[in-house]
Amino acid sequence: MIWSLSFDPLVPLWLLGVGAVLALVLSALLFYLGLRGAFLRMLALALLLVGIANPSLYQEDRTPLSTVVALVTDRSQSQKLDGRAQDTEEARAAIAEKIGALEGFELREVGVETATGLRNDGTVLFGALADSLSDVPPERIGGAIVITDGQIHDVPESASQLGFEAPLHAVITGHPEEIDRRLRIVSAPKFGLVGSRQPIMMEAVQSGNVADAEQTAMLTIRHNGSGEESRIVEVNEPFEVTIEIGHGGQNLYEFEISAVDNELTTINNRSVVSVDGIRENLRVLLVSGSPHAGERTWRNLLKSDAAVDLVHFTILRPPEKQDGTPINQLSLIAFPTRELFSVKIDEFDLIIFDRYERRGVLPLLYFDNIAQFVMNGGAVLVSGGPDYADISSIYQTPLSRILPAAPTGQTLDMPYHPQISELGERHPVTRQLPGADESPPAWSRWFRLVDSTLTSGQNLMTGADDRPLLVLDRVGDGRVATLLSDHVWLWARGYEGGGPHVTLLRRLAHWLMQEPDLSEEALRLQANGQELQIERQTLSEQVDPVVLTSPSGETEVHELEAIGPGLWRKTVAATELGLYEADDGVRRALINVGPANPKEFLEVISTGNVLAPLVEATNGGTPRLRSTPASFAVPDVTALGESNSYHGSGWIGLKRTDASVLNGIRKYPLFAGFLGLALLLLVLSAMWYREGR
Repeated sequence: MIWSLSFDPLVPLWLLGVGAVLALVLSALLFYLGLRGAFLRMLALALLLVGIANPSLYQEDRTPLSTVVALVTDRSQSQKLDGRAQDTEEARAAIAEKIGALEGFELREVGVETATGLRNDGTVLFGALADSLSDVPPERIGGAIVITDGQIHDVPESASQLGFEAPLHAVITGHPEEIDRRLRIVSAPKFGLVGSRQPIMMEAVQSGNVADAEQTAMLTIRHNGSGEESRIVEVNEPFEVTIEIGHGGQNLYEFEISAVDNELTTINNRSVVSVDGIRENLRVLLVSGSPHAGERTWRNLLKSDAAVDLVHFTILRPPEKQDGTPINQLSLIAFPTRELFSVKIDEFDLIIFDRYERRGVLPLLYFDNIAQFVMNGGAVLVSGGPDYADISSIYQTPLSRILPAAPTGQTLDMPYHPQISELGERHPVTRQLPGADESPPAWSRWFRLVDSTLTSGQNLMTGADDRPLLVLDRVGDGRVATLLSDHVWLWARGYEGGGPHVTLLRRLAHWLMQEPDLSEEALRLQANGQELQIERQTLSEQVDPVVLTSPSGETEVHELEAIGPGLWRKTVAATELGLYEADDGVRRALINVGPANPKEFLEVISTGNVLAPLVEATNGGTPRLRSTPASFAVPDVTALGESNSYHGSGWIGLKRTDASVLNGIRKYPLFAGFLGLALLLLVLSAMWYREGR
C-alpha cells in the first residue's frame, strides 16, 4: 500500500493565495498587538484555509513487478574455436542459475547464431538483445549479460541506443595468450581474359600474442584443386600474386598459408578466389570442300556469335583441275596453307573440316601439324559426307591417329531419325536435347550416313541401323569430334519441322573448346542463398558418396540423388560462412559462401576492447572466464540499487528496479463533511472561550 496527500481547492488558486497572505498579515498583527487568543485566531484562520484547500489522502493498491534481465549467448562460428563452446555453455548455465536465485528477477535468454546471408555477415548480437526486450518497459530492465568472445559486429555507438538505463556486462570467453594467423584478400579480379595474367593482392595477418611468433609464412597456391605452387611471404605485409586465367568459365584459385605454433584455428588460413574466364574472341578456322547445301549452316551458326572470329575458306578449284577458265575469273586470293597450318595454327581455338577431300590442296605435312595442334590442346571437328568414305578421305592422312571413327568406304543412303545413344543420354553435349524425349524423336529425318568403325572415343548419337553418327574423343590435351553425316542442314532449313541444330552444334563447339560446364566428369558446388547444392556430372550409372567439409572443419557424408541421366544432386543447408570443400575420393570442389573475407573469421582473437566503451558507459564490467589457459571461473551475480559501479573482482551486479502495476486508488477527504466542520468549530469555541476569560 502506498499513501499520498493531495489538494483539490474549492476556489481558484490565486484567490486561495490572496487569502493565505491576508491571514498571514492578520496573524502577524495580532501577535504584534499582543492580543489574547492570537494563537487560536491564527489556528482558526489556518484551518479555514486548509478546509478551502480541500486536502485528501490517497491509498494506492500496487503489485510490484519483477526486474527483467537478458542473458545473451553468442554461439557464432568463432565461438566454436578452442573449447569456447563448452566454456560458453557452462557459464550460461551457471549465470542463469545465479540470476534465478535472486528474488524479484525475471531472466530472458537468447542465443545468437552466425548470420548466413551475404549482406548480413558477422555476429549480430545487439539486434537479438533488442528483440528480446522489445516488449519490456525500460524502467523494468535491470541489465544485460552477454557471453561472447568479444568479436561483435553490430555494437551501438552509444549507450543511449541500448534502450534501457542499466548495466551491460560482457563475459569474455577465450584467454589472453591466444595467437592466430589468417589470409586476407585485399583485392581480386572478378573476371579476366583467357590466357591473361591478373594480379591478386593479399596479406598474411598475424594477431594476438605474437611476440615470439615467426614473421614469415609459406603460401601455397592451387588452380582448380591441382598444380601446387609455393612461396615465402612476410606476415602483416601486403603482397601480390599473379594468376593466369587458364580457361573460359569459372577458374578457382585456392590460397593457403602455413600455420603458426599454437594457432587458435587454421580455418581462416585458406581462401578461394573465383575468376570468370572470358574468351576475348574465339578464333575458328572453317575449311569447306566442294560447295553443298549444308555449307551455309556452319557459316551462319559461327557468324551469329559475336565472340567468334571466323576464318572461312571453300575449296572451289583443286590444283589438278584444268578447264581453261581465264585467270581474271579465278579467285585473286590463294589458299594460304603455310600461314594457316604452319605459322599461325596455334592462334586458332577450333578447326572445322566440312566435307573436305584430300585433293592436293594441303600437303601431308600440314595434316601432321594439325594432329600435333590437337595433342597440344587444340580442337578439330570433322563433318563428313561422301568425301569421308572416299579414298581421298581426310582419314587417309596423319589425322587418322587422332580421329575416333575409321570409315569403311561405304555410305548408307536411307531415311532415319538421328537417335541419342545410351551414353549420349548422360553426356552434357547431347543430354536432354529438345525433342529427344519422344519416340521417334521430334525432329526431322536425315538421309545419309557414313559407315564407320569406332577405334576410340564416345558414340553419343546413332543413325541408320544403329551405326555411329556423332563421336567425341580426347586426344592428348585436346579434343576431336566426328559428325558422320552432312545432313544437319535439314534441321536448319526446317525440313519436316527441323531440329535442335543450334543447341547441338553450339554445345559441340563449346565442348571442343573445353568449356568446364560441358565436362563429362565433374563435381561442383553451388551456393544459393542459405542453401548449398552438390552436383555430380558423370557418364557412369552410379556415383560415390561425397564428403562435405564445412568452414569449421566438420565433415558430413552425403549420398547424391539422381535427377536425370548422368546428373546427380543433393541440396544441404549452408549454416556457416566461409570455405566449403566437397570430395568424392577422386575430385574436389570448393566454394566460398559469403564474402571473400567473412567478418566472423576476420578477427577471432577474444577481446573485451570492442565492447569496453559501451560497457563502461553503463557502469558494467568485462570479466574473462579464463585469465590463463588453465583457469576457469564464472563471476558471481548480485542485485544492487542505484550505484555508480555494478562490477568488481569476481562479481557483476544487476540493478533492482521499483516498477509496479497500479490495481486501484482509494480517496479519503480530510476536511470534508462533519470532520472538517467539527475541527473548525472546536478551534472557534476554544477562541471564544479564551476571549471570555
